[in-house]
Amino acid sequence: MTSFRTSELQNAWSPSDQRVIEALRDSEVIDLRLVADSSNYVFVADLQHPELGAGLGVYKPERGEQPLHDFPYGTLYQREVAAYEYSRLLGWDLVPPTVVRDGPHGVGSMQLFVPHEPADHFFELRERDSLDEQFAQVATFDLVANNADRKAGHVLLGADERIWCIDQGLCFNTMHKVRTVIWDYSGTELPDEWQDDLRRVRDCLVDGGDGIEALSELLAEDEVAALIRRSDELLGHPVLPEMFPYRCVPWPLI
Repeated sequence: MTSFRTSELQNAWSPSDQRVIEALRDSEVIDLRLVADSSNYVFVADLQHPELGAGLGVYKPERGEQPLHDFPYGTLYQREVAAYEYSRLLGWDLVPPTVVRDGPHGVGSMQLFVPHEPADHFFELRERDSLDEQFAQVATFDLVANNADRKAGHVLLGADERIWCIDQGLCFNTMHKVRTVIWDYSGTELPDEWQDDLRRVRDCLVDGGDGIEALSELLAEDEVAALIRRSDELLGHPVLPEMFPYRCVPWPLI
């Protein structure tokens, strides 16, 4: 296993390719490269698929998770996949395709690697007015998903000025734990279409509608109930809130 610079990597697989989910789940893992400076063990995986050929994924094995006092041990990789499923259900596609799969270090999450320049973190990208709408949507997603760790480096600028969100392992707690650096859009009223998306998924979670099985299986029952409650709270007052007075930003910030 080797260390490396993520800015040097390109990925031939596209997130818009419907075969990517299958490829992430079923490809042969050819090699692993350890990502330095991560609190948990994270690897960029060199993958080989019979149809898509060589591609890159980000592998986070359960056994590489550090125990936390406020999240059940062994669930962070499931929350990574749950964040993808929730984003997919909303139709927002903020999170790169992510699956549960076995790997060289056991079961974990495998996420499509998004080529990016690490220096282009949120504190740099927020200067671009063209990205405001995307970042406001990320802030909305994090509020409802209860993201406790939205660092500046956890948003990536991909192809075509597309913002992608990574590192969602600390989401979906039953207690309020939002910690994010994206407070620039406080006071923004949610567009009607975002409210419609939130309401549609909320109703599916309540009624057990089609398509929510994967998300429901990844989260505990009380976590699904808390997700519904947070959806109701935001839909009742569809405005991004001001910064909370306590533990409202992660550390480190980037």
